Amino acid sequence: MLTSSERLLKLPDGVDLHARPAAVFTRTALAHESKITVGAGEKEADAKSLLSLLALGAKGGSVLRLRAEGKDAEAALDALGAALDAFK
Repeated sequence: MLTSSERLLKLPDGVDLHARPAAVFTRTALAHESKITVGAGEKEADAKSLLSLLALGAKGGSVLRLRAEGKDAEAALDALGAALDAFK
């Protein structure tokens, strides 16, 4: 059964979504079957694409809109939230 889930997550202050955090985020997303998108401001990106995430230009303190669609949607968003918490 396919499910969808949405969540708002805040980037920790002082942690921009640059190379290292974006790589961790992408690896976490790739570990899940669900299609995952990330929005920041007016932009939206595929969470499984490092270049797409970097193009968001999300800065510390920004709110990210995450949406996952698939069998493991809720687990995927939980894992991405934990990945961001690791940068605090």
